[in-house]
Amino acid sequence: MRTVAITALCTALITLFTGLFPAAPAAWAASPETALMAAHRAYLRGDRAALARHTEAVRGYALEAYVDLWRLKLSLAEADPADVRDFLARNAGTVLAEQLRRDWLRILGRTGQWALFRQERPLLAQSDADITCYALQDRWRRREGPVRPGLDPFWNASRPLPAACEPVADALYESGALTPDDLRDRFRLLVRNNRLSAAERIAARLPEDRAPRPDRIQAVSRAPAQFLEGPEVDLRTAASRELAIVALSRLAADDPTAAAERWSRMAQAAFPIEDQQYVWAVLATHGAYRRVPEAVDWFRRAGGTPLTDEQLAWRARIALRQHRWAEVNAAVERMSPASRREAAWTYWQGRALVALGRPEEGRKLYARLAGGTDFYGLLAAEELGRSLAVPPPAAPPTAEELAAAAGKPGLKRALLLYRLGLRSEATLEWQWAVRSLDDRSLLVASELACRNGLWDRAIVTANRTVAAHDFSLRYPTPYRDVLSGQARLRRLDEALVFGLVRQESRFIAHALSSAGARGLMQLMPATARRVARKIGLKDYRLSRLQQPEVNAALGTGYLRSMLDQFDGSPVLAAAAYNAGPGRAHRWRDHAGPLEGAIYVETIPFSETRRYVKKVMANAMHYAALLGGGAQLPLKSRLGTVAGTAGSRPPEDE
Repeated sequence: MRTVAITALCTALITLFTGLFPAAPAAWAASPETALMAAHRAYLRGDRAALARHTEAVRGYALEAYVDLWRLKLSLAEADPADVRDFLARNAGTVLAEQLRRDWLRILGRTGQWALFRQERPLLAQSDADITCYALQDRWRRREGPVRPGLDPFWNASRPLPAACEPVADALYESGALTPDDLRDRFRLLVRNNRLSAAERIAARLPEDRAPRPDRIQAVSRAPAQFLEGPEVDLRTAASRELAIVALSRLAADDPTAAAERWSRMAQAAFPIEDQQYVWAVLATHGAYRRVPEAVDWFRRAGGTPLTDEQLAWRARIALRQHRWAEVNAAVERMSPASRREAAWTYWQGRALVALGRPEEGRKLYARLAGGTDFYGLLAAEELGRSLAVPPPAAPPTAEELAAAAGKPGLKRALLLYRLGLRSEATLEWQWAVRSLDDRSLLVASELACRNGLWDRAIVTANRTVAAHDFSLRYPTPYRDVLSGQARLRRLDEALVFGLVRQESRFIAHALSSAGARGLMQLMPATARRVARKIGLKDYRLSRLQQPEVNAALGTGYLRSMLDQFDGSPVLAAAAYNAGPGRAHRWRDHAGPLEGAIYVETIPFSETRRYVKKVMANAMHYAALLGGGAQLPLKSRLGTVAGTAGSRPPEDE
């Protein structure tokens, strides 16, 4: 099979291909590689003098521009604009110019050098929040059209405003373009999302008769039940009612049922009808997140109060758990056009329409997704009676194509940086180099990555193709002997193991997450120690966790234990692998069995929800590529998740 052959070829050619990069000379201390790494260490220390000493040693080297970049970045605030522009001109079209220009624009905006800012900003390929906000500042300063539409994406987000947008918001408030109702709505949004410091700053802007005291917001949030039961609750003023809403919002985050009971005992008539509906919407959102069945009815009591797309998503999810398809459809119908177009809500609305006796409308929605290779594309295809078929691979790259790709400056720099261990810089170079390639060039670049053991780059690059594909590059099988052997030993589905590893590490054996998870199967050290004892692994120590053989033994052992705890359900095992078995248990339906796809859709943690979808879709593709008999449909793989009635939650690993 081509996937096996390709992987074997890739592995065999890694050593051969490194011949493109000659070994370091005997006089290593004088090599440009050594000088570059020393310069990088100096840059990280902020040592300008040491950095300057290494500049000449890298002249003529393929990565010499990095030293110039680091020197400029350390002195960018006081740099001569002519020097910055000289670097940008010499490195035009590269990711180095993009990085420097972005950093420079932030400084120009922060220091009010607006003429230079306006000249350089159109040359930036990919803006960011700070630069967008500085551009809004400049537009407001010059009275160049309305700026409120530009602020709205930040204003309506649950995160604090970027610091660069704060002057814009202040100016809009002073001008009346931001009304007290706008401020109140943002205040409530921040409170709902526990952004209390930012909420306090907004409260200070509200009219005195409508503003809860900023110094009370934190205290009430820390003890909302105590506040609601105490003598401070006074519903006669708007400010006091707002503080009560703060308390109800924070109580609902921890215990939506208790919050609903307390709200039902309050004098709701003291609140305007729109505030009553708002409180029910808050209770419903938190209730849906915590899988409280009554949340469906709480959403109904919210009436027509405006709901964010996130709130509507949770309205749909809690309705899914109860198979209340009319509620699912109603929630999706109220979403913004962008959210309705998302694969998840296109699929679930299709399911709702079919359940409501409108099959043709549902099938039209399935058809929009059915060509995709993701979780919902696979599910939609199955609803239309189509089975998974791996597309025929494009013709493999020629030696000439590979040599040409390796010689492209961006890819050449990326490969050199990977060789030197400068992975962050290398990944940026690679992403920039492939961002606008056609399908054929993407496949060549993916094969190049494969031959250099850069499995993550091979995957993400091959994933970008539109019409020409090679699924052996999208779903490679490095370390197959190790992983397949451990899968057999632990009685695991080989496709599930590969699907999980692809999601965990992209087959990078030395991967290290920000949380400390390590290796192919991204095990935390404490979990690895426990599993090592359980499976009887001799001579285990932390330094061995990034050895593929050791990591695979421990990771498959842990996956086996999750499957054993959860009655063989790959959905629950994947959720437990990512978020812990205790959480996976709590996310089940207390009343009874739940369709696997609905369980996945209603996982509260967005990270885990995405993770399980990707692992299960990966497993489908690996099953098709690896062969081994008839393939289970995705819905069958997802199965049915048993309810929790009468069962004990497992201990968290």
